[in-house]
Amino acid sequence: MIKRAAELTTEVFPNRFGGKGELKVTKLLEMDQFHGKGRLFARNVLEPGSSLGWHEHKGDVEAYYIIAGEGTVNDNGTLVQVKAGDVIYTNNGESHSIENTGTETLEFIALILYV
Repeated sequence: MIKRAAELTTEVFPNRFGGKGELKVTKLLEMDQFHGKGRLFARNVLEPGSSLGWHEHKGDVEAYYIIAGEGTVNDNGTLVQVKAGDVIYTNNGESHSIENTGTETLEFIALILYV
């Protein structure tokens, strides 16, 4: 199966998890394609000054792969600068947030799998 770029849809979430601005999410896979093993594989976009708010993972893990831009991740209470090429991993029971603190668009792939 091939999904063409024109077939993908983007959802906009204002103030996601109490964050600032808008989070744009383009789902790369649908729920049935995970076969019960996960719930999200998506390209995410945050404009400068926007953020995805602090949230905890229960029963799942999440990985971010930064494609472009730079930002600050709150990794369980520790603030860490991230940029293109970095990977962020949040384990079951852990919490995180991410903010675009740069001057360009922050783009990252997010993958959420059940544990």
